[in-house]
Parts: sequence; structure tokens; C-alpha cells
Amino acid sequence: MILKLHAKHVGKYKKNYPLLFKEALIGAHLLEANPPKEGQLLKLVDEHNHYIATAYYGLQNKGIGWVLSRDEKEKINPLFFKKKIYIAFEKRLGLYNNPKTNCFRVFNGEGDGIGGLSIDFLNGYYLINWYSEGIYHFRDEILDAIKTSAEFDGIYEKLRFDAESPSEDGFVMGTPAPTPLLVKENDVTFAIRFDEGAMVGIFLDQRDVRRQLKYKYSKGKTVLNTFAYTGAFSVFAALGGAKQVFSVDLANRTTERVTENFNLNKIDPEKHPVIIDDVFNYFNFAKKKDLKYDVVILDPPSFAKSKDFTFSAEKDYPALLAEAIRVTSEGGVIVASNNSSTIDLEKFKQIIGRGFNLAKARFQILEIYQLPKDFRTHSHYPESEYLKVVFIRLEPKKRHYSAQNAPRR
Repeated sequence: MILKLHAKHVGKYKKNYPLLFKEALIGAHLLEANPPKEGQLLKLVDEHNHYIATAYYGLQNKGIGWVLSRDEKEKINPLFFKKKIYIAFEKRLGLYNNPKTNCFRVFNGEGDGIGGLSIDFLNGYYLINWYSEGIYHFRDEILDAIKTSAEFDGIYEKLRFDAESPSEDGFVMGTPAPTPLLVKENDVTFAIRFDEGAMVGIFLDQRDVRRQLKYKYSKGKTVLNTFAYTGAFSVFAALGGAKQVFSVDLANRTTERVTENFNLNKIDPEKHPVIIDDVFNYFNFAKKKDLKYDVVILDPPSFAKSKDFTFSAEKDYPALLAEAIRVTSEGGVIVASNNSSTIDLEKFKQIIGRGFNLAKARFQILEIYQLPKDFRTHSHYPESEYLKVVFIRLEPKKRHYSAQNAPRR
């Protein structure tokens, strides 16, 4: 199928912009009445029918497809996918030789040349994430490319679009993984599972942040880990010498998962409480009890829904941060994380500023982390650098002295 690009968008695609969005197309409204099939190849041309790029059609929350090639003669066939995946795996060869870490990303969507697809290596197993039915159309070619590019114990998959998984746990081939499968990150052990929904138990993109938390910010501190999930931040903080770590999450399974990861790393879970509660409710409780923490970790999802509240990062992050500030000790550190691709680093800094204004507090940015190197990004698609983590110090309040209580010389 041939699709024409609006003149005002042609330059963007000539400069390697990878995401296909309907507003870029002439007659985009016609696609709604007669859309291409998922996975169908699209020839993008300008208004004079000059070739611009080849894309595939695949509906997902970011757009309607991804550019695969800018060479009109290049065939999108099994060899195309083998080359892309082989090159991506080659770039991560050094990671396979790290005895302290055996979980990392080996293919990162548009950063490696195929938007809508990611592949993680997890201690001998590959996990494929398909983000649209369009990229899933090329499943056989991509599976074959993995088989010819690397050795593995097994392959699993997650369908991240609106479809039923072909198997309950997503197992594809090889030897089924033990439950749980143990992985290592910087010599810290975590339990993961392939049969618990879209996630497996650890977010690999936070690896550098967790290491820094352990070695620089935890020793002798009280740490509050909100949206704790399986407690990866909690484990690193405890191993870093934290006096006490509090893990808060609304999900009931959090207690079991955090306790499991503590035990795997020989940490006494009795010393580090797990609290099942809505984070905002817990902040209210902590304020009433005048509880303060030296380090507060804020890593909320971009969008989440609980019984009483819907959280949107762009709208609600300042209020969340203001609540966190109120339970942070003066001079304490807040680790503020955001993973929304629609919020860039500068916008996130503004959000942080609004949160501190709400709390009437002063702050200092200590350091900033973004994606680790295995999460390759696309230089012409800023949204691919989605992760932003800012270490922030809560500055002491300014002291106001009257003549009566001013310090004597």
C-alpha cells in the first residue's frame, strides 16, 4: 500500500524519524474507514510520489506503525530481521560476560531499528515483548532470527496489545524456566516469573539507579520505597546498609514478593516492614504520626487506577511529590522517577519544581539518570529516552531570626 505524507512532515521522515502517526498522512481519515491489515507493509511517498520510507502498519498507543527502512530496494524479509537482531545482539556481547549481572535488554525497539519490539535476556531465557499486532505479524521471522543469533535455554513472549496470549505463561520454545527463575543484577539476586501478567518482577531499566542507591545513599538511612512492586529498590537499599526500609504498595502480593527477594539476599525481612496500602493514604498516615524518612523513592507508573483514585503522571506527579516532601527529613533525598515518553527531562524538572512549590520547600538536584546503555535510544525520536530519574536533596528551611532570638556574637 502506498501512503502520501503531508509536505510539512516529509522533512521529519527524511531525517530518520521512526514513528508513523496518522496526522502525517494525506487522507488519514480514509484509513479509518478502510485501514490496512496489521503488519501490512506501507510505502511512504511525498506529494510528488517520491519514495521516502517503508513502514509497517501496527496500531499501538504511540502511533499507527513504525518505519523499517529508507532504502526502496531493501526487502523486508527474514534476512532483514536476522540482520537487525544479529547486530543488536552483537552490540551487547560484553554484557553476557559479566558474572555479576545476567539480565539485560538485547533489543530495544526503534533504538535497534524495529519499533514495537523489545527482547530481554534473563539468565539463559529470552523474553520477547510484542507491542502491536502489526509487529506480531512478523513473529516467525523474528523467532528464527533469535534462534540463529544466540544460544538459549528457552524463549518466552508477552503480547502487550489487546489480544489473548497463545499460552498461559507465554512459553514459546526450548526448556520451560523454573518458577521462580533467579536472575542477578550487580550481584543481587531476584526472583522473576513469566506467568504473572505483563511484567516479570524486575524493571531492567532502573539498574544504574539501584546501584547508586545502594552505594551512595542508603548507609545508616531510613528508606521509604513507594510503589514497591517486588521490592528491587528495597533490596538494594537494605544491602547498602540502610537502617530500615519500608516498602509500600497497594498490591497484596507485594508482601510475598518483597519477602522472597529479601530472603534470597540473606536480608532479615522482619527488620524491613512491607505495608499494603495506597501510597497517598500512607503519606497521610505518616504525616499524622509525624514520621520522617531520610530517603524516599518515588517510581510510580505513568498511569494507574486504584479503588478510590486514578493517577496520571503528568497531572498528579506534583501533588505526589509534595506529599513525599512532607515525610522527608530535612537534608534527606527523594529519588523521583518518571517513565512517560510524553514527558521529557526538562518537562520533568518543571514538574519537580511544581511539587516543591506546592510543599513550599527548597531543593537541590544532586544527579540525574536516564536509560542504561543496553536500552538503545533513537537519536531522531526523543521519546525513546523515556526514563528520567532525579536524585533531589530537600534543603533545610530558611531560619528567620528576630532581634530577640538572633544568635549572639
